[in-house]
Amino acid sequence: MAVVIVTGGTFGIGQAVTVLLAQRGHQVIALGLAAPQVSSTAEGIESVREALSREGLHADVLEADVSNAADVQRAVTYALDRFGCIDGLVNNAAIGPLGTVLDTPEELWDRIIDVNLKGAYLCSRAVIPQMVAQGGGAIVNVGSGAGWGKPNMAAYASSKGGMVALTMAMAYDHFHDHVRVNMVIPGGGGIVTGMSVGRFGGDVDKFTSRASPGTAAGRVATAMDIAKPVAFLLSDDAAVISGTVLDVGCFANQGGPVPARP
Repeated sequence: MAVVIVTGGTFGIGQAVTVLLAQRGHQVIALGLAAPQVSSTAEGIESVREALSREGLHADVLEADVSNAADVQRAVTYALDRFGCIDGLVNNAAIGPLGTVLDTPEELWDRIIDVNLKGAYLCSRAVIPQMVAQGGGAIVNVGSGAGWGKPNMAAYASSKGGMVALTMAMAYDHFHDHVRVNMVIPGGGGIVTGMSVGRFGGDVDKFTSRASPGTAAGRVATAMDIAKPVAFLLSDDAAVISGTVLDVGCFANQGGPVPARP
């Protein structure tokens, strides 16, 4: 049994991670925000409680803004006071408004970088000393194919490209501390999150019915398809794996075809 903090753990991929880890007997602290976030349809922090309740499961759900150092420290202190250790961290919290550098306001650029990249830095900085003191731990960062550059995603792509570099830097820096740091890249076209659906004006049907190559399984990916590799990378089965990017859905890390000129 492990104690794991999951950021953005109340909706979409993060909710799937929270539920799966709880199913497997882990103690999960899921962090989220009740207030709606820009360009997202995420339904606050109650959605994960309902999902857990349906399966007779439990996780600790806290409201916390990962871009706020005080909120992050409060969540880490809560975990340590309640469970005495922190074995894993999943840096999943993200927002993803679309835009080029020309039409992304400075304040929106700052917010995207603060949540997506600074949030991972703050959370990792807060948990790594505890992991080192207890002899090791595991961090899984949730990236994006946009981290290699995609059109109309200047700020989001920059944040996720930074996440790749941050993952590798931390894996190097904490190799001898037995703190493993890896990344998963969601792909497969059908993963319903507040952010993905938000880019389609909140229309779930429009998002799920669009053309998609799906996966090698012959279907589109789901949030649970991403949660399972995350759980693997947190587990002792991945004890020797660090500094790895695991592409879930095939070729997501290589971007995709250039769209037709509008």
